[in-house]
Amino acid sequence: MATCKCIGILTSGGDAPGMNAAIRAVTRSAIFHGYRVKGIMRGYKGLVTNEIVDFDSHSVSNIIQLGGTILKTARCKEFTTPEGRKLAYENMRAAGIDALVVIGGDGTLTGAKIFAEEYDVPIIGLPGTIDRDLGGTDHTIGYDTALNTILDAIDKLRDTASSHERLFFVEVMGHTAGYLALYSALASGSEAAIIPEMETEVDQLGELINHGFRKSKNSAIVIVAENPETGGATALAERVKKEFPEYDARVTILGHIQRGGSPTARDRILASRMGNAAIEAIMEGQRNVMIGVLNGQITYVPISKALQHRKQIDRDHLELVKILSI
Repeated sequence: MATCKCIGILTSGGDAPGMNAAIRAVTRSAIFHGYRVKGIMRGYKGLVTNEIVDFDSHSVSNIIQLGGTILKTARCKEFTTPEGRKLAYENMRAAGIDALVVIGGDGTLTGAKIFAEEYDVPIIGLPGTIDRDLGGTDHTIGYDTALNTILDAIDKLRDTASSHERLFFVEVMGHTAGYLALYSALASGSEAAIIPEMETEVDQLGELINHGFRKSKNSAIVIVAENPETGGATALAERVKKEFPEYDARVTILGHIQRGGSPTARDRILASRMGNAAIEAIMEGQRNVMIGVLNGQITYVPISKALQHRKQIDRDHLELVKILSI
């Protein structure tokens, strides 16, 4: 893309640990290759309200270890309208931005896809989401940190669950994808993971009580993926009280604590590699692709394919949780 001289960066949607490492990598890789860089504050909202600032190498100093995003993030109703996107495009052009790097999850990439189609803007997406729910990539920025945060909480809960002989339902994020629930259950030695991928197939709670509790254990931890439709962990605990009153069921909802904290080494390295790859993609003339990692190798995924995110959960790993909890 010989005509590209200035690259804009934004973070949008839910924050994820490692976003700052990605911002740093995009900025410094761009500068290294001779591009000017603009930081766009508060996601797409900043494009609409013209919150666009000059970025240099110093702008991203000492941020690789920080959670959250120095560019901030916000919801933007205006960007969902044609009028809002027109204003965003006009502001972007006025600022001299030729291409965009957007960091976020499926909502962010959906906005990018529409914007790119309407205005022929070259956009490169980076998968910044703790849910790991985008297609075409084995990992997303923030997932590893969130998994370790959950693990730390479960280890602490295990102490009190054992002391009080209770059944703990721990609710984690990911209402359309059960990766956090499944792998935190496996890593923490939890008794079960109740995930959205299995909802229509079996009564996961009934199966757990009937098959998983015919043993000598006097306490248990069950990881539940949040689900606004079914009520998540709270609804399951209420059901236990009604149908299985012999169990003392408690609920812990980890909530937004899962999104915070200093990113792990794995997330920092992933974000750094992907940020650099975004600039390489722009130099190659790529447009409207997400940077992914498959089998350790950087790959370009069409944004439309990334948004289909219908990866199958590994049933063997689900079975492994059950085997190891006896």
